[in-house]
Amino acid sequence: MSLHSTPKIITIKDIAQKFKCSPSTVSRALNNHPLINIETRNTIQEYARRMGYQKNSVSLSLLNKSTKIIGVILPNISHFHEAAMVNGLQSVLQPLGYLVNICITNESQILEKEYVDRLLSNRVDAIFMSVSQETYDSKDHSHLEQVLKRNIPLVFIDREYDHFSAFGVTINDYQGAYRATQHLIEVGCKRIAHLRGPKGLTVAEQRYKGYIDCLNDHHLPVDKALITETNFNIESGLKPTQYLLNLKDRPDGIFGVNDQVCFGALKVIKEYKLNVPTDIALVGFDNSPIAEYFQPPLTSVKRQSKQIGTEAARLFIESLTSGSSSVSPQNCVLDSELIVRDSSRRS
Repeated sequence: MSLHSTPKIITIKDIAQKFKCSPSTVSRALNNHPLINIETRNTIQEYARRMGYQKNSVSLSLLNKSTKIIGVILPNISHFHEAAMVNGLQSVLQPLGYLVNICITNESQILEKEYVDRLLSNRVDAIFMSVSQETYDSKDHSHLEQVLKRNIPLVFIDREYDHFSAFGVTINDYQGAYRATQHLIEVGCKRIAHLRGPKGLTVAEQRYKGYIDCLNDHHLPVDKALITETNFNIESGLKPTQYLLNLKDRPDGIFGVNDQVCFGALKVIKEYKLNVPTDIALVGFDNSPIAEYFQPPLTSVKRQSKQIGTEAARLFIESLTSGSSSVSPQNCVLDSELIVRDSSRRS
């Protein structure tokens, strides 16, 4: 055989010729049809395995109108939260025979559109999506309309998208941010800064709103100088924290949009030789696994990350059993919980 030759792919017709029977008989034997006696089934299946036969999943999907493939589109998967959501999806869908196909956009709408097109071309049974920042900014959701036109279930996970009607599973970000800010007030903070997330992103906006409303409800002034924008990574928390600590009247508490920016803030606070929580109390959001191992351990809002995935999978399965056209889009909002640790615990 030439080094560049392609091995022959064995088909049902080849197996039928070998056993001098019809292709339909071979197909039934390979699928354990009771009309084919057990000895014949075993013989044909053993030969098929030995010859490297593989079922044509595309042909089967055309017959069954289901590929058993699910598309998951996420901005990134570098943090515990996203990985836990996928784990939740997988825990429900994998036992049902679904293959989960994960696509990462890095907040790019171009990539998001490309992934939607490719997933639709591959006839996925559903798409679970956390919408990219660029899609939020542009308000262009024409690619999402294509999903619904194909009558494919679309489930937003983690991030709401107000411009579009679809299934969704999110955390109560507003409630979590309100509780985080209230906790800082309760431990005696008077000047509470906020390392806020990107403007326009629902997650960031809801946490910002929770922070603002809590200050107003407790009759504390909203000082715009104490609000500075970050991204969701550690590096984005460095310069904003330096800015806050260089203020003439610096904050005595900081609420970060997530744990990552708080880790960056903690590094800067230590470099300024300030004490956490005595000089500055610190609260994050996500309750990432490493939060309790930082020094001091980080107070954080716990998100039910895995449950976002399991609830999203449940909505999808319900849409199948009820018929997707008869199920109205539902938005499931899960509660958050404040986990208090030493970064904000003042005696």
